[in-house]
Amino acid sequence: MSLHDDALALAPDLVRLRQDLHRFPEVGLDLPRTQERVLRALDGLPLEVSLGTGLSSVTAVLRGGRPGPAVLLRGDMDGLPVVEKTPVPFAAENGAMHACGHDLHTTMLAGAAQLLAARREQLHGDVVFMFQPGEEGWDGAGAMLAEGVLDAAGKRPVAAYALHVSATMPHKEFSSRRGPILAASAALHVTLHGAGGHGAVPHRAKDPVPAACEIVTALQTMVTRRFDVFDPVVITVGILQAGTRRNIIPDTARFEATVRTFSAEAQAKVADASVELVRSIAAAHGLRAEIEYLPEYPVTVTDGTETDFLADTVREVFGEERFRTLPNPIPGSEDFSRVLEAVPGSFAWLGAAPKGSDPDVLPSNHSPHAEFDDAVLPDGAALYAELAARRLAA
Repeated sequence: MSLHDDALALAPDLVRLRQDLHRFPEVGLDLPRTQERVLRALDGLPLEVSLGTGLSSVTAVLRGGRPGPAVLLRGDMDGLPVVEKTPVPFAAENGAMHACGHDLHTTMLAGAAQLLAARREQLHGDVVFMFQPGEEGWDGAGAMLAEGVLDAAGKRPVAAYALHVSATMPHKEFSSRRGPILAASAALHVTLHGAGGHGAVPHRAKDPVPAACEIVTALQTMVTRRFDVFDPVVITVGILQAGTRRNIIPDTARFEATVRTFSAEAQAKVADASVELVRSIAAAHGLRAEIEYLPEYPVTVTDGTETDFLADTVREVFGEERFRTLPNPIPGSEDFSRVLEAVPGSFAWLGAAPKGSDPDVLPSNHSPHAEFDDAVLPDGAALYAELAARRLAA
């Protein structure tokens, strides 16, 4: 039987594991129940397992029966602080949610470990399974790299791969692209300090609210006038706070923005330009600006050769129509970018929209209404396993 056939036979177990993880999502770097559930799923397999010290990670190494290099497979495990609003019978009720599908990633990686363990004697080298907490803004990949995940097999991996499900991509469609596939991210935190007063006499105060509004608008204009349209920048203000009552001018106003870029050049330029813009507008209003610009994740850049290999593997295993080359990068960001800075590899999307649905009208990842189809689990597990087995054999 093929790896895909074996994965299909595992489908009931994979669905049970995914739904159990979905019922009890955990957020951040400390995922004790998720870690324990992964360990139970791996129990009995011929793996060398180690646990993180500063986070609830699981690293498992499968030693192949034949000599060869190492390959790394990553699956992230954390949920989001989102109250679930889906109708599924296994919906979470603890105030968190697997709204980005990481429960599927964890399950598919555990399934791949089972598939490859059954073929251990035929493997030409070792496989590192990287079960990672804290992808959602906690830099769990960076923490695992610092704790030595790339040296877990005693040799650096020659390739690394990760899959990510999408609630709004066509059912069971795999997609990727050579080069930049996801954006770099940074955070811009601004507090404007003025002087409060009565709303009826604003000339006796230094009102930070109009200045904050002006800055938010100016940031949007800046990205269209100071940056190349073919090297785009996205700035979105997600938090804007000021005041306590409508007739009181507050002392301060604050906002937080996320910044997305697709090149190191744009990343450096927007850091300087945004800080300069905030400081200048604040000064023009007679205000003092407290500014933090915090780089987060780098651009996720796939290796061209490894991405071609991934695409060829999808086409050979699942059919020509199951792979699509993404025409453009996606403005989301990923800490798997840190792995791909150190190891050549690739990152692929797997459409998990329900079969027959219109992806264009479905709630997206991170929505409290986002739903992911369990039917994609065997395909994801099989692709993980195929990538590792074929890359080692090569």
